[in-house]
Amino acid sequence: MASEPSTQSRVMFQAGDKTEEPAHRKLGKLTVKYNRKDLQRRLDIEEWIDGQLQLLFDCEEEEIPELEIDIDELLELPDEGQRSRLQELLQECGKPKEDFINGLLYRIKGLRKMSGPLKK
Repeated sequence: MASEPSTQSRVMFQAGDKTEEPAHRKLGKLTVKYNRKDLQRRLDIEEWIDGQLQLLFDCEEEEIPELEIDIDELLELPDEGQRSRLQELLQECGKPKEDFINGLLYRIKGLRKMSGPLKK
């Protein structure tokens, strides 16, 4: 079977037009704005926040009171400002929240802000 050339499948590749390649590369450079590792780290932190808030409020994600923890906003604040802002956001939580606050502050160390201020 394998010795019969007429029954073997072949895959053929055709060379693309060379004039399209530089435009494709230029587009790729424009769309890659953020480091993939930074994005993954931020996503991991956001998932950790969701899980911890469920534990703190002892409910499902949909039942958590209206609460938005903005990582970029925290990164703009000095260390004590970050802690104060988190305490303010979590004031409705009846459980001890210091472990959550300490854990979040530890996790965001070294993160960079994702978007700069908008210029008008």
